[in-house]
Amino acid sequence: MSAAEDVAAAMPELERWIGRTRIVEEEIALSAVRRIAATFDRPPEDFVRGGELPPHWFGLFFADNAPQSAIGPDGHPRKGEFLPPIPLPRRMAAGRRVRIPGRLRVGDAAAKRIEVAAITPKAARTGQIVVLTMRHTILARGETIAVDEFDAVYREAVPPGAASKATAPVAAPEGAAWSDTVPLDSVLVFRYGAITWNAHRIHYDADYARGTEGYPAVVQNGGLTMQLLLESALRRAPGPLTGYTARLVRPLFIGDPVTLCGAAPEGGTMRAWAADKDGLLAAEMMLEFGA
Repeated sequence: MSAAEDVAAAMPELERWIGRTRIVEEEIALSAVRRIAATFDRPPEDFVRGGELPPHWFGLFFADNAPQSAIGPDGHPRKGEFLPPIPLPRRMAAGRRVRIPGRLRVGDAAAKRIEVAAITPKAARTGQIVVLTMRHTILARGETIAVDEFDAVYREAVPPGAASKATAPVAAPEGAAWSDTVPLDSVLVFRYGAITWNAHRIHYDADYARGTEGYPAVVQNGGLTMQLLLESALRRAPGPLTGYTARLVRPLFIGDPVTLCGAAPEGGTMRAWAADKDGLLAAEMMLEFGA
């Protein structure tokens, strides 16, 4: 059967996953917060018990603690237990839509409600894909801290010896009001993966990334790209962050630089983007700010 036929045959079972929910609990521990601060070059001692966290840091907690026996060959939790059994082997982050009405505080007893929001098959230029949309609602102190709709794309396997197909290249915008160039460093990716408990092998196993998934090198973690772009943009923020939308466009690779750029704030919003070493658009984001 073709990949499209496999997906079509699986859809009745996959549709039964839509609406499923589960809860992940987390204590926002001071030690973890200070490790995060150090990773992103913020003074760890600035964070104390009871203090508010930066608004976008909610995504650095609430990792799925899948047992080692439940991990699949790609390093993700095996499908059918924590994730729907989508019959395509390769999984990559794609984008998100985030609202942030509250703030986590150091010491909070918090929770993330995880819901399978949608499972959408599509025919793409790179082959058959399925978009899995998860809705994450962060709760603490009886309040909704954030609502994060996160898209992951499942793709077909790469034939042996073939290269992974990328989306058509698009030049990054010109005329940025600000920019930061950051080297994509394996140590930073390791520390981010340790914080988020992300064991996806393309982010640290060069042989797997090249031989199994067809990439030219170890792949930058897309969540880290979004985090770096947020950190950079918020240094120019006109007010408190209340939400953002983000889309990953093109993979980045460890050892290359990424240029984080943005336009001047306008009407309570700011456009930001990331460009790869060739000046191609790798990620884009629209941030929203309150007064």
